[in-house]
Amino acid sequence: MSDVNGGTDVASSDPAADAAAVFDLLIGLVRAQVLRGLAALRIADHLSGGAMTAEEVAEREGSHPQATYRLMRAASSMGMLSHEGDYRFGLTGRGRLLRSEVPGSMRSLVLAQTGQALWQSWALFPEAVREGGNQTEKALGMDIFEYYAKPENAAEAALFAQAMGDLSGLVTQGAVAAVSTAGVSTVVDVGGSNGDFVLALMEADPQLTGQVLDLPHAVESARGEAEKRGLSGRFSAVAGDFFVEVPPADLYLVKTILHDWDDAKCTTILRRCRSAMNEGGRALVVEMVVGEIGRPDLATLSDMAMLATTNGMERDLDEFDALFAASGWRRSKTYPVGGGYFGLELVAV
Repeated sequence: MSDVNGGTDVASSDPAADAAAVFDLLIGLVRAQVLRGLAALRIADHLSGGAMTAEEVAEREGSHPQATYRLMRAASSMGMLSHEGDYRFGLTGRGRLLRSEVPGSMRSLVLAQTGQALWQSWALFPEAVREGGNQTEKALGMDIFEYYAKPENAAEAALFAQAMGDLSGLVTQGAVAAVSTAGVSTVVDVGGSNGDFVLALMEADPQLTGQVLDLPHAVESARGEAEKRGLSGRFSAVAGDFFVEVPPADLYLVKTILHDWDDAKCTTILRRCRSAMNEGGRALVVEMVVGEIGRPDLATLSDMAMLATTNGMERDLDEFDALFAASGWRRSKTYPVGGGYFGLELVAV
């Protein structure tokens, strides 16, 4: 298959440089938790009005002044904060991405990815490789989706849903611009969480009627988002199980769903869409696509996250095509939509 990601070859024959490079990779776990600290303490929100000292931030946040200073100093070394002199720190472009409830925010994504539920699963990653499957049940006592569905984990579930919505924002604009809705009247966002994708498509095409199908704990956020955008009149959110049944539609949106599941489950999801679709219907799958082996590739790293926390995987185009063929679809178009993601348009066969 062709390379869809590209990259730069990395080679070195200098042992000291190699050791430094490996250490830099290892320290990534520290960087991730620095991001978590910035997000949890709302450092970016505190600095949104201008540069401040760590003591001023700590007073607002109720945190330890010296520890807050050490966090902000580390964040400045990572390019998240700028040092303005006199121990005052400001926001960089990267730092602004950790502000709350602003377009393009990645705050919820940082908190969800570095939080207790997923972090515990990562601690058992070697066992996932040895056994060929995630160890989330061993870490949490249940799979990740059952965990989020429990009432006592509602706050974490809401954070995860917001994170997925924010991540969706990285690709939704490109996907909406690329897909044609000619001849489409009804769109179903399969596993659509807060409905960001289908709602953006509805904003772009006022003739569309949209629907989200997701688990019961997710649909209320979708209804709220539709109301906030003024789209409730032509939108609905349905609690259901996409392994069992999906509503009829002219266009199915299946965004970042397939990578959560194994081939058999993916085939079931796609077959349910194929069986329920209206005549002449289509599907749009949005996922990362694994590129040429040995090239720098975000999709292969995301694949490790899938191995650590779900029963899914990231796939290359040949693997996607095998899924589509097994479920009654054929890939008709492929295009980048941003953030390392690709739109794979499907037609029925």
